[in-house]
Amino acid sequence: MQDTSDVKTKLNLETSRIPWRDLQVYYARGHVVKVATDLDLLDVALELTRDNKAQFEQWMDSQQVGDVTPALAQSWYDHNTELWAVVIAPWVLVQDRPTGSVH
Repeated sequence: MQDTSDVKTKLNLETSRIPWRDLQVYYARGHVVKVATDLDLLDVALELTRDNKAQFEQWMDSQQVGDVTPALAQSWYDHNTELWAVVIAPWVLVQDRPTGSVH
C-alpha cells in the first residue's frame, strides 16, 4: 500500500481548475460530487481512494459531500464557474474555491 503522503502528492498533481461547462457529461451521469469548502479536497479524494464508506457517510450526513443540486449546476453554468476538480474514476470531486487556494 502506498504511503499517504505519496498518494496525496499524486492527487495534488492531478487536481486542477476546470470550467463547470466541461463537466456536464459527468454531471448528467451522476458522477460529480460536490465537496464543501471547509474540507480539504485532497483529503476527501484520499478517503475515496481508500473506499472509506464510514467517513463518506459522515460527510454526507453533515452535507459536506454530496450531489450538485440542479439549481447550483445551473448557477455554475450561467456564471461559467471554474471549479477545483480531481478525478477518482468514475467520480469527479469538485470544489468551488477561489483561484490559487486548493486544500
